[in-house]
Amino acid sequence: MHPHAQLITDFYSAFQRRDADGMAACYHPDVEFSDEVFQGLRHAGVTSMWRMLLERGKDLDVSFSDIQADDRTGKAHWDARYTFSQSRRKVLNRIDATFEFADGKIIRHRDHFPFWTWSRQALGPVGLVLGWTPMLHNKVRAQGAAGLRKYMQERGIQGP
Repeated sequence: MHPHAQLITDFYSAFQRRDADGMAACYHPDVEFSDEVFQGLRHAGVTSMWRMLLERGKDLDVSFSDIQADDRTGKAHWDARYTFSQSRRKVLNRIDATFEFADGKIIRHRDHFPFWTWSRQALGPVGLVLGWTPMLHNKVRAQGAAGLRKYMQERGIQGP
């Protein structure tokens, strides 16, 4: 197994164990992360986001597959099953991740998932009707960013 494939495996194995420190250890100090909700996070923001999601996702279940990596890039598929805290609705989010590496660590991490599919599960009728619109997407992004800022401020962490 390529060392970067092992690094991705270690990252998701730590995620399954709800081990935020183990996840953080896989990241380069200059890591950048983005997904459909959280955009342009740097190291403190990235690691805080995962900690926040682990703390809030009491029933979070993560599975992963299809890990591939070489000297520069990697990819994986992962599924997250959880109850969305704001609506109490069950979600199965199917995510494709891409990675770039530097110094044996993950320096860029991008998660891709269909926002409309997620929003109709997490938000119900509102997500079904408005999940395709930039308005709802931007609202969810703003709420996610505000929640992460509050989480970090409460813990005295600078960022995101």
